[in-house]
Amino acid sequence: MAFVPAPGYQPTYNPTLPYNQPIPGGLSAGMSVYIQGVAKENMKRFQVNFMVGQDSGADIAFHFNPRFDGWDKVVFNTKQAGQWGNEEKKRSMPFSKGTHFELVFMVLDEHYKVVVNGTPFYEYRHRLPLQMVTHLQVDGDLELQSINFLGGQVCAVPTLPQSIHPRPVTIPAYPGSGFGPGYGPPPMSSLPIMQGPPTFNPPVPYTGRLQGGLTARKTIIIKGYVPPHSKSFAINLKVSSSGDLALHINPRLGENAVVRNSFLNGSWGSEERKLSYNPFGAGQFFDLSIRCGLDRFKVYANGQHLFDFSHRFTSFQRVDMVEVQGDVTLSYVQI
Repeated sequence: MAFVPAPGYQPTYNPTLPYNQPIPGGLSAGMSVYIQGVAKENMKRFQVNFMVGQDSGADIAFHFNPRFDGWDKVVFNTKQAGQWGNEEKKRSMPFSKGTHFELVFMVLDEHYKVVVNGTPFYEYRHRLPLQMVTHLQVDGDLELQSINFLGGQVCAVPTLPQSIHPRPVTIPAYPGSGFGPGYGPPPMSSLPIMQGPPTFNPPVPYTGRLQGGLTARKTIIIKGYVPPHSKSFAINLKVSSSGDLALHINPRLGENAVVRNSFLNGSWGSEERKLSYNPFGAGQFFDLSIRCGLDRFKVYANGQHLFDFSHRFTSFQRVDMVEVQGDVTLSYVQI
């Protein structure tokens, strides 16, 4: 079953190194580049280059270069006409050998903002016009899990999280969930769609409203991290007026299970548990895509089909809220 990315969301999974590919649509303010991977146990250095062209001698608008060399640091620079400019460096190492990481480059009007594992790390002012950048290059002592180009001409500029306070509805604790009460290129006509602007690093619990309700081909993107201590978390597609849950996704780390269910008319339905693989491991990043079809939800994780969930709530258009609760850290949500 093929993974068809929604417009404005261009992921590449498990790319080989060296990675040197065009940036879809070119670089522009409002874009973000997400890189997920693992720092090798014997890591000495790696680099991410925002290139002006693809050739080995091309200019580099932004060179990001962590170095484990006894004086652990990250070096930043620009290469123009074959010459490196003045080096900037930060003697702080946000990466740990042998561990997963999430590296985000937010492209702003005046600078690149670098965020590592959800924490702002550095701002590098543009020395070359960002519109000149055409390719991204990654190489070094790391394993790449995914590269995502987000935003630009299709998605809106990143926005700060907004608090949404719907009318509270009490839902009984879902059995075994660990939560208390209240938690619980094809034709364009077939392309998945996204509407709202992305939210970066929203706090958990997270609540987001689906403007206009859920529609066929609607895609919800949730990127996050499962902390090492995580026991359970839940993602709910909810009807705010009644508290019904059209889809409840509940990874349970202790059971190595991803439970799916619905909560309709005050009662939980039958669980679905069968999966060919479980992408929600402790200390792991995940990239979840939830797509609404006419008769089912289709859910993908890290670019692979994870499960289908047939609609039990036939009026899925009444679903107007996305909730995320529990032991999870969110880095990106687009609904």
